[in-house]
Amino acid sequence: MTTASPLPRPLQVSILVFDDVEALDLGGPYEVFTTACRMQQRLQPGAPAAFAVQCVARSMAPVQARAGLRVLPDADFATAAAPDILVVPGGVVDAAAACSETRAWVARAAAGAQITASVCTGAFILAAAGVLIEGPATTHWEDIADLRAQFPALEVRENVRWVDRGALVTSAGISAGIDMSLHLVTRLAGRALSERTARQMETPWNPEP
Repeated sequence: MTTASPLPRPLQVSILVFDDVEALDLGGPYEVFTTACRMQQRLQPGAPAAFAVQCVARSMAPVQARAGLRVLPDADFATAAAPDILVVPGGVVDAAAACSETRAWVARAAAGAQITASVCTGAFILAAAGVLIEGPATTHWEDIADLRAQFPALEVRENVRWVDRGALVTSAGISAGIDMSLHLVTRLAGRALSERTARQMETPWNPEP
């Protein structure tokens, strides 16, 4: 298997964090992209890092994830680097989706990103921000009916793990968010790196949506 050519610069991955974010929706993609950076150095010693990862919140105050885990953001909406890849995790998203500052930042970040991706109920935030407007999408199985009811222009798909529309990718739940992130590593940096990353994480990667 051939190894992808090194990227000319690290791709900026920005992961939105907010109160009541699902810890694994956040941690899964974070672990994939940061592990991919380490594994790339093993595959291509001395090459530039594939990704730079930051957690972005409305302010620099600690964020309390669902079940109480506290997260310290790397940047706030005013200081965050413009992302190449924007990841919006799920959790209890009502407050985040209703927050005008959060919606505005997500819309602005998505407009300049190569890829915008959601995990689980993060799709509701993308839809509230006007990023996910119509066409195919998915979310956690328990929330499919609500996504259809709140955003009837969407074609909400069941029994799929993620929906890849090129610049916009939505995924179902926690494990699907990890596999979707590995799928994005394949798209951006090559299959060899995603396979090495999955092996390092000891995750049974299913590359099929």
